[in-house]
Amino acid sequence: MPETRPPSPSQAPPATANTRALGAIGEAFQDSTNDRDIPRRQVVAWALWDWAAQPFNSVVLTFVFASLYLVSDAFLPADIAALPASDPLKERALADLSSGYGLVTTLAGLLILVLAPVLGQSADRTGRKKRWLFIFTMLLALAQFALFFVRADPAFFWYGAFILAIGAVVSEIAGVNYNAMLVQVSTPRTIGKVSGLGWGLGYIGGIVALTLVVVVTQLDWFGMDTSDGLAYRLIAVGCGVWTIAFSLPLFFTVPEGPASAPGQKVNFFAAYVVLVKDVRALFRTHRATFWFLLASAVYRDGLGGVFAFGGILAAVAFGFSSNEVLIFAIAANVVAGISTIIAGTVDDRFGARNVIITALSLLILAAVVLLVLQDSGKIIFWVCGLILSACVGPAQAASRSLLARVTPEGMQGEIFGLYATTGRVASFLAPAMWTLSIAVFGATVWGVLGIALVLTLGLVLLLFVRLPAPRGTN
Repeated sequence: MPETRPPSPSQAPPATANTRALGAIGEAFQDSTNDRDIPRRQVVAWALWDWAAQPFNSVVLTFVFASLYLVSDAFLPADIAALPASDPLKERALADLSSGYGLVTTLAGLLILVLAPVLGQSADRTGRKKRWLFIFTMLLALAQFALFFVRADPAFFWYGAFILAIGAVVSEIAGVNYNAMLVQVSTPRTIGKVSGLGWGLGYIGGIVALTLVVVVTQLDWFGMDTSDGLAYRLIAVGCGVWTIAFSLPLFFTVPEGPASAPGQKVNFFAAYVVLVKDVRALFRTHRATFWFLLASAVYRDGLGGVFAFGGILAAVAFGFSSNEVLIFAIAANVVAGISTIIAGTVDDRFGARNVIITALSLLILAAVVLLVLQDSGKIIFWVCGLILSACVGPAQAASRSLLARVTPEGMQGEIFGLYATTGRVASFLAPAMWTLSIAVFGATVWGVLGIALVLTLGLVLLLFVRLPAPRGTN
């Protein structure tokens, strides 16, 4: 007998008492998915995409291009750049670069707000998650190539900031389709482990990429003239090549998923009408999933803020040199990779929600300690920074696995599109609180206060969400 696929929430009948008790996990993984045998090569190929995309996040956005290059003396007027690092005028100018970059990041989130859910919905309907993932992965590589033209001149600051923001947009939309494919390469008993494997490999990929940057830097770029920011521009190009090379296994190995509505065509604008109906139905039939999307939007924006501004905090607020930032970045990725892979197993055993709550609590504590003991110098940043790194990955991976567990079958792309979109709805929070805290207190280090406040709000909201216990977990 051919397998029948449940209707989308907008078409589904009212939930029975039994389905309400089971939650969406009963729909997402019923029947054959509990015992199906998934080839290991598909799991590894899927997880390698995290490895492929990670250098954009760790090298380009966080620790090298944005923090050491774009938000640096290279993009200040010559007279201000020549001032001592402790000069208030120079501190203010660097803080303006930090907040300007945060502003562009906030504005770019509007694109994800508009595009992510309908593109995810279209991928579900047509069964083209892998095709859309390929398109946006290639666009991510092109964005990294475009950074080659960001010369060390104040006139190029906004160009560089906008390219980084566009890269973040296409990376997140690619992630919508990538995350939606998680249920294709996992079962209810392994979904936490597989999600953690992807995040863990991503961090390990960041380690390797950052190590290569350090090695090439120590070799003085083989004698090349690296003035005008050429070293950083070449690093961005190398990350683009990395993205293409290591994403290919997924496209050759993991099959395209089935369409939820084969043959049905909905134009771009009509898709928003369908989206509104589906969201209303999601609220009626899977309310816990609806509220989790909103709660996670807040704390995930705080998690994103830790990575987006961590390198800037190290370089500007704690005076790390370029090599010190790179060494810290490698150590942070080692800790994050190990903790995330371990947390995947903990997720399957004790529950994703418990992992998220524990990680967020430790993140808030580390952020407060970092702020209170800021005068202790670099050592306090090392300690608190590594604690932050150990907690961000597990929280992100557990959020992905938890959402996959409570997503109705046939709506993975749309729900993960909403996951990205709700994150964008709140995406102004971390950059805005970072910018506001710096503006009020006049120093970059106070940006961490804004991040801590966002994480605290997200944790409080999550505590009020009561998700159904997934079937097949302890």
